[in-house]
Amino acid sequence: MGEPKFPLPFLLFIFVLSLNLFHGVKSQPGFELETWRPRSSENNTNPMPWQEEDEEAEVEREDGEEEDVQSKKTFRQTCDYSVGKWVFDPSYPLYDASCPYISGRVSCRKNGRPDSVYEKWRWKPQGCSITRFNALAFLGKMRRKRIMLVGDSIMRNQWESLVCLVDAVIPKERKTVSYHGISMAFHALDFEASIEFSWAPLLVELKLGGPNGRILDLDSIEGNAKYWKGVDILVFDSAHWWTHTGSGRSWDYYMEGGRLFKNLNPMVAYEKGLSTWAKWVDLNLDPRRTRVIFRSVSPKHNRQNGQKCYNQHEPVRRPSYTPHVPPQLVVVRGVLRSMRFPVYLLDISEMSMYRKDGHPSVFTWPIKEQQRAPLDHYASDCSHWCLPGVPDAWNEILYASIM
Repeated sequence: MGEPKFPLPFLLFIFVLSLNLFHGVKSQPGFELETWRPRSSENNTNPMPWQEEDEEAEVEREDGEEEDVQSKKTFRQTCDYSVGKWVFDPSYPLYDASCPYISGRVSCRKNGRPDSVYEKWRWKPQGCSITRFNALAFLGKMRRKRIMLVGDSIMRNQWESLVCLVDAVIPKERKTVSYHGISMAFHALDFEASIEFSWAPLLVELKLGGPNGRILDLDSIEGNAKYWKGVDILVFDSAHWWTHTGSGRSWDYYMEGGRLFKNLNPMVAYEKGLSTWAKWVDLNLDPRRTRVIFRSVSPKHNRQNGQKCYNQHEPVRRPSYTPHVPPQLVVVRGVLRSMRFPVYLLDISEMSMYRKDGHPSVFTWPIKEQQRAPLDHYASDCSHWCLPGVPDAWNEILYASIM
């Protein structure tokens, strides 16, 4: 007997019917198939490779956006932002010099500085570019998050810059500033975000009022660190205070292991203090929940060999000037290499060395027109930075590392 032959339309009908039967459950309203996922057997405690990957992704979705989880890969840069040049850009600055959050001592235009060209230089890294700071994009990224800048008055300088960079896009009634102990915070209410500053110029504790006077405890940090917990992005800085000498030094003794020292090499002490900070970060922070950034030392231009900052109007030109590597930067790099926690080094030292024109110099307080000449004998601040100015470029690199 010959094999039965079925007409082509009949075969097509059977094929379509089988597809509908196969997918029919999924098409019923109010009924969803449970997502199938391979599971390891009860006796096998090691998850299957795909299970481990799925569970990790599931944790990331529960904790927040995947990109908010920090790893060493997160901060791997395709470009070295620290090497480049300053280019004149008439579209700068990124905010007005009347920003109300700028401290009086760095409000150079308000204090009578006659030139403003120092506000119009943009940092251009070698071989790549930095995305222009976008306040709304930054605030969107920071929604329901806290970023805290921790350090000395130059870090406060950078905090004021960051607040001014976002201030203009927030309605007056939707922002506020709060204070808590050694910390202060700018709140963008509609974004439930805060940009905070915490005073800790040495990171470790400076203890005052004891029988031995002022003691810099190289082993103790918790008094400052209690303000850092629960923050999503921490940006640290500590450098200048470690090199203070004589009457400018804020302590009488160092203490390590319960022993007091009158004198210690500043960079040895700096390394010991940073190592205490590094241990705290390694033991107390979770890289899946917190990003940590360390900003390198900001240079001073107050030497007598032609680098004083008064009456300077433009950046130092390469290659006539070769910046030296600050010893603090060498120490920081060594400490960061020793850590388990992935810390991103925001290296602003070389780029800032070219900017001896960016300091307040004598314009740290209001100077009237009739007082302007001669001014070279006035006390000159060649450590802090006029705003708008150089710290805005630091924050554009910070923005690039976060976004």
